[in-house]
Amino acid sequence: MLERDYIMRLIREFAEALELLLDKKDRDIQRQEMRNMYNQYVGPYEFYHTAAISDVMDSFTQFAEDERISRMEMLADLYYAEADMLCGPSRDMLLEKALALFSFIDRHSRTYSMERMAKIGSIRQRIASKA
Repeated sequence: MLERDYIMRLIREFAEALELLLDKKDRDIQRQEMRNMYNQYVGPYEFYHTAAISDVMDSFTQFAEDERISRMEMLADLYYAEADMLCGPSRDMLLEKALALFSFIDRHSRTYSMERMAKIGSIRQRIASKA
């Protein structure tokens, strides 16, 4: 019960921090705070930006089983938000990683999320418009 409360509190804290970050106007500050959020909530920013999606998925074994899906969703949200700050191949790579994570979460989560489904649809549309 305490672990579940911890995870729920962590998710709320993450959502609030991400919302505050996205409200900032200065892109340099946004990028720095984005890096900090990766480091604080999921792990090293450098790893998650260079690793293949299979390595990213494997990295979640570091978290307790009941935390994994939540941490994956945090990372997917970070990829999704950061993709809006970038353009070109970097943007596309982040969108593809976000899509892979959101799709995995959708298949394995016990919770249906309309917000997650909307993000999956948006990412697919953005990727398809590039092709």
